[in-house]
Amino acid sequence: MAVVKVILLSDLQSLGQRGDVVQTKVGYARNYLIPQGLAVQATASATKWFSEQREKFDARSANELEAATQIASLLDGVEITIAKRVGETETLYGSVTATEVSEALEAKGHTVDRRQVDLGGGVKSLGEHDVRILLHSSVTAIVKLTVEAEE
Repeated sequence: MAVVKVILLSDLQSLGQRGDVVQTKVGYARNYLIPQGLAVQATASATKWFSEQREKFDARSANELEAATQIASLLDGVEITIAKRVGETETLYGSVTATEVSEALEAKGHTVDRRQVDLGGGVKSLGEHDVRILLHSSVTAIVKLTVEAEE
């Protein structure tokens, strides 16, 4: 199995924090991490470049953390309701999707990307559920979701 060392340019929940040098499969680095701007290959010149840029990256990270904290304070406790089709036994046809949660928050005036919505194992029943909104690697907001039967 071929592996390559990369320097992470962003915090990634599955790999590590910004600035970490991690080993990953060549295909994952070449096809996802590097093209998305999430990492650079850990060469001597890249390591030197990153150490020179670290102050800039840290300042940007501090700004992102502050913005995420402000958004979290607005989102915490927001209540949204989604109506879904149900069967005779009060079970949902399908489940609530991250896109539906994102659109419901948008209707309340909060812009959240669907990729930030963490539904855990999915919402597949009527009632109240807590939905996590992942705003930053260390900031999470909790939104109250009520799933009702569609009329």
